[in-house]
Amino acid sequence: MSIDPSDPLQHSAATLPVVARRRGWRLRELLADDRRGGVLLFFGLILVPLVGFAGLAIDSLVAFSVEARVQRALDAAGLAAGRASREEDVVTEARAFFDANLGATGEEVAVSDFAAVYSPETESINLTVTATVPTYFMRVLGKSETVIDLQTVVNLQIRQMELVLVMDNTGSMRSGGKINAMKDAAAELVRIVFGSRESHPNLWVGLVPYVASVNIGAHRTGWLAADDQVIIGAGAAPSAGKKKDKSEPAAPVDPFAPSSWKGCVMARPAPFDETDDPPTVEPFSSYLYPSGSDNNWPPLDESNGAENNGKGPNLGCGPAITSLRQSRTEVLAAIEEMLPWHRGGTTGNLGLVWGWRVISPRWQGLWGGATPAELPLAYDNVESDKVVVLLTDGDNQFYDNPPSGPSGSDFTAYGRLNDFGFGTLAAGRDELDTRMARTCAAMKAEGIMLYTITFGPTPNAGTQNLFRTCATSPGHYFHSPNNGDLTSAFRAIGRQLSSLRVAR
Repeated sequence: MSIDPSDPLQHSAATLPVVARRRGWRLRELLADDRRGGVLLFFGLILVPLVGFAGLAIDSLVAFSVEARVQRALDAAGLAAGRASREEDVVTEARAFFDANLGATGEEVAVSDFAAVYSPETESINLTVTATVPTYFMRVLGKSETVIDLQTVVNLQIRQMELVLVMDNTGSMRSGGKINAMKDAAAELVRIVFGSRESHPNLWVGLVPYVASVNIGAHRTGWLAADDQVIIGAGAAPSAGKKKDKSEPAAPVDPFAPSSWKGCVMARPAPFDETDDPPTVEPFSSYLYPSGSDNNWPPLDESNGAENNGKGPNLGCGPAITSLRQSRTEVLAAIEEMLPWHRGGTTGNLGLVWGWRVISPRWQGLWGGATPAELPLAYDNVESDKVVVLLTDGDNQFYDNPPSGPSGSDFTAYGRLNDFGFGTLAAGRDELDTRMARTCAAMKAEGIMLYTITFGPTPNAGTQNLFRTCATSPGHYFHSPNNGDLTSAFRAIGRQLSSLRVAR
């Protein structure tokens, strides 16, 4: 049958198989070109490693952040451990500071293999720790945690320093074991700043015990006035058995006989009792407690155990000053020799001004002995610090031991209360406080760092405020009501004076 091209029905029917075949061919071509199924399959195959790599980046950032925080905590632990007063405390204090600092970050970190090792040879502390941080994305790759190994090395550095401890040695320190607590705490401070060394090239330490007077040492007669009773009376008696020529003047009598001058001196007249002027500007005079109704001698009993019942020209005179030296053993021995000496009262202002003189460049070359001639250094030496630590367990005062002595009080470096120019103990105390406040201000004006400590229940609110104001800053003042608090105060001062550096 022939097809009529003009008949659409015939044309459609005739061409249908051809169109259908062509569409079938096109479908196969389209199917052959369509790769969407392969993309899905390929994407499915690489999805896991893509997530793993992305998770690696994120988990790595978390690990780096945690590592930095753990490192800071470890550095802080090393600095804390470096200030530990005893070698056996190094690990304990290091771990305590590490845990406290790490806990503050809020990070979920597991710590293991924490170690802190002190090396006395290198004066360094080596701290190591292993920290484990959980992962969040890398778990799909089977890695559930990241392990971090960290290390810190802390070196102890002592900035050049002249340090003087001015310690109360009055009779009230005998009660409640206070003298032993003070000695133990002061010794701990010395051990902190010296570390394990017997001496340190940058560190010089002195000690000034004070009562109602200060002992400069009986060998320092050159600081006394030429007409002082010690100078006149010393060694002047004629030889035994020698006949005295009537034309010879009478030999001077040693006013301290049958004892001898122990080394305590009187306060110089104002204003020199508050200054660091050397004896070439204003010399000193020897302290001699005269025999009388409240100190009837001879016979003598100048022993420490006699307490308020002691008798003699040196009654109330404590141990001598230890000038600047580098030997830890010598300083610790001087601290151990301190004892509570009775009578007279408390003159913290005189203890403080003698602490100033121990480190004043105006006294350079005067101290002798273990103190080199080039010390003390100049005030403006930018590489050196001058530091005084002042402690009292009571108020500045004149004391009148019963039965009452003449002129209103016991004898002191200022004489008796009435000799000082006051009629009441309260007025005398106020004047001592005023003079001490002026000395504090003068020392701070020279750049001297002042730490002050009131110890025990006796110092009243006025004394606490005096010592707080005297200190370089409120943070340099410590009130220690009991023996434990005193240890903490000295330990804190020692830590502040120790300079530490993270070396690695």
